[in-house]
Amino acid sequence: MSAAHALGQFGPTPIPARAGVGLKPEHYRDVLDAFPDIGWFEVHPENYMGAGGWPHHVLERVRARYPLSLHGVGLSIGGAEPLNREHVAKLAALVKRYEPGLVSEHLAWSTHEGNFLNDLLPLPYNQATLTHVARHVDELQEALGRRVLIENPSTYITFADTDMSEVAFLGELVRRTGCGLLLDCNNVFVCATNHRFDPVAYIDAFPVEHVGEIHLAGYAEIADDDGRPLLIDVHDRTVREAVWGLYARAIDRAGAVPTLIEWDNDIPAWSTLYAEAMKAERILLPREGASRAA
Repeated sequence: MSAAHALGQFGPTPIPARAGVGLKPEHYRDVLDAFPDIGWFEVHPENYMGAGGWPHHVLERVRARYPLSLHGVGLSIGGAEPLNREHVAKLAALVKRYEPGLVSEHLAWSTHEGNFLNDLLPLPYNQATLTHVARHVDELQEALGRRVLIENPSTYITFADTDMSEVAFLGELVRRTGCGLLLDCNNVFVCATNHRFDPVAYIDAFPVEHVGEIHLAGYAEIADDDGRPLLIDVHDRTVREAVWGLYARAIDRAGAVPTLIEWDNDIPAWSTLYAEAMKAERILLPREGASRAA
């Protein structure tokens, strides 16, 4: 543990209304050598649940200079089983250690009978699921002592026992638990194409007053068994123009919101990732100025 952390010098640092990127090992050297002008960094806490080592050394140096967000991928907030207490305890320790500006999780499940499935799987949207997920969100927020953000998922199937829209489900989850929301614009476009609904109408109905973070990413396009387009949330390429359009629509409604470029596979050169973040800032920062002027 660094002397800075031992002395408690991090302190809570809010995430600014700028673009951020995921901190990847491929870019450690780029970041530590130059400390580039980027708004913030986000990491998956599961990659830092060991006690020490090089990843923590890097993260401590980065955290000393930048705000940090923790974006969980393994808690299985929608899983049928109780939350994994060991996982929650490790997450709570990371939150205490690094004092991130934001903590978020996915509206999905990824565990079954003690086994971890390497995917974020969908849920039916109904009252039973809502009650179950709300209980888990309450438990998580109590353990962390803070509000968490819940992300709208990318999905490839729907359920016969769904009886409310995703937007309505998320809005009611906020009302019951006091959580915030993470709006993933790429996931909106992926789901709208796969399930044939209007992505603009989704954005227009979304409770943006509860959005604490926005995600942008790239998708791949294949075809389903009937030859219709099927989009896959792949996080391995630049953001598509249709998603940029949804993003502009979202922040027109929400105002300036911290925005992350997600790129988790086939990691590019730092310059490519940084260019995507700057593209987001060219859309985002004029809204920040307008908000300040107001």
